[in-house]
Amino acid sequence: MIGDANDVDQGALLRADACIVGGGPAGIALALALSGQGLDIVLLESGQRQPDAPTQSLYDGEVNDEKLHSPPDKYRQRRLGGSSTIWGGRCTPFDAIDFEARSQVPHSGWPISLEDLRPFYPEANRLAEAGRFAYDARQAFSPEAPPMFRGFASEVVSTDGLERFSCPTDFGARYARRLQVARDVHVLLNANCTGLRLDKETRAIREVEVRTLAGRRFAVAARTVVLATGGLETARLLLASRESAPAGIGNEHDVVGRYYMCHIAGNVGTLEIQGDAAGVRHGYEVSPEGIYCRRRIAVREAEQHRRGLANAVARLHFPRITDPRHGSGVLSGLFLARPFISYEYGKRVNDGTAATLPLYARHLLNVAADPLDTLAFLGHWLTRRTLAARKFPSVILRNRSNRFSLELHGEQMPQARSRVTLAGKLDALGMPQLRVNWCYSSADIESLRRTLDVIAQEVERSGLGRLRYDAGALEEDLVRFGAYGGHHIGTTRMGADPRTSVVDANCRVHSVNNLYVAGSAVFPTSSQANPTLTLLALSLRLARHLAQRLSPRPIATLEEQPA
Repeated sequence: MIGDANDVDQGALLRADACIVGGGPAGIALALALSGQGLDIVLLESGQRQPDAPTQSLYDGEVNDEKLHSPPDKYRQRRLGGSSTIWGGRCTPFDAIDFEARSQVPHSGWPISLEDLRPFYPEANRLAEAGRFAYDARQAFSPEAPPMFRGFASEVVSTDGLERFSCPTDFGARYARRLQVARDVHVLLNANCTGLRLDKETRAIREVEVRTLAGRRFAVAARTVVLATGGLETARLLLASRESAPAGIGNEHDVVGRYYMCHIAGNVGTLEIQGDAAGVRHGYEVSPEGIYCRRRIAVREAEQHRRGLANAVARLHFPRITDPRHGSGVLSGLFLARPFISYEYGKRVNDGTAATLPLYARHLLNVAADPLDTLAFLGHWLTRRTLAARKFPSVILRNRSNRFSLELHGEQMPQARSRVTLAGKLDALGMPQLRVNWCYSSADIESLRRTLDVIAQEVERSGLGRLRYDAGALEEDLVRFGAYGGHHIGTTRMGADPRTSVVDANCRVHSVNNLYVAGSAVFPTSSQANPTLTLLALSLRLARHLAQRLSPRPIATLEEQPA
């Protein structure tokens, strides 16, 4: 059922087998997977079903450099469904190499392998509504499907990898009915977890403190507590729970909040392809089950090892939107519409370029000179994006010239100095706000430079064409938007050694017997892939572990007692 925390008696103590904190994709996937296992489950969600400004403001905080990292309240949504209410839907699994300890990636190596996670990916794919778990073009379509580049073959560079796109699925809206009718799941909206009470003798969380913005206070006592509040908020909650742990729960070795990663991403260079445009598949393809898919360029894993590269992918992209020299009425239209585009998708259109009158005039001339393409694009966007249940994922333009930029999306090296800490200011509930100090390194940029060089060599060797980029401007191109994309990774990293990690291979906090973390906060490395599909798979794996660990018993009515 779904209820309101403001309806819980003041000072009540709710009892459950499992208390899940956070109603985003990780928390919802975990609750659904545990349902039907003979357990009582409480899911605490800070927000409501719709956006609420006072609740969203609980994410307010500080950043060391806003050019490098957006304010903490951006890219995140504090409501049922979490950030799946605003995501783009891109789904891609991690690669086998991502789980390995690699000399070229310091602090790499997961305590689990891809094979440990592989059984859970198909169900994660289903929950995300991304179709079959098929991420190779030859598997997803057919061995006879046309390649990305006609006539291109390489033992070094792959062009068969796919990304698949969710609707994009809002997990709150999509699964609200299942949560509502589940007898063993009790969802409480407006329920803000403000602290964890640790019993030092039993090394277990005794109670979860809950407050509402309306002033209601109560607690939840559960046999198992799972934090599924995202890469930033999970660290904040652990660091702020200092009643019995002065440095914060799980932070005996000063690891909580460290190794904070996103991805290194940007548009670079010019790729010129020989031959006609029909020989290049640069847009979205539709799989047999109706899922939008797109191909990517990647250096194969063996070559990554040989050359000492971090993982990365490249997508074919159009020129920089803010530069009117592209001559595209569609891109200029996007530039002119930038005041009406959401923060999450407008950041690349609002890249700091001064909005001068001459610049506007040049973009207006592009629109006037390209009316047919502009009108065709608007019609396509209205029917295939705005009004469609399964939305066309992003802007794709007809390419007549066979000239593209490359959109790079690279793994970020984990480093201890990239971290989140508690700030001095308190939020409306009395919790310390977060301070974010996201750092990248020269090794991140150098790895992507050498990745580009490998791709360029293979493009020329095969006769496909030519890739050129400005090495001197590469760092600027890759960090122009900073930690772009809202991928908050690594702040409670997984590992075997409590001195260098926060949770173990089962996502349990090393020093607490009944406290777990679900989500991308536990990723030791960031991969080339967006985190959503993998955090769903990890949540499903955690659900199996918890179902086995917690002895099933008959479902009981949620008990309320005075605290």
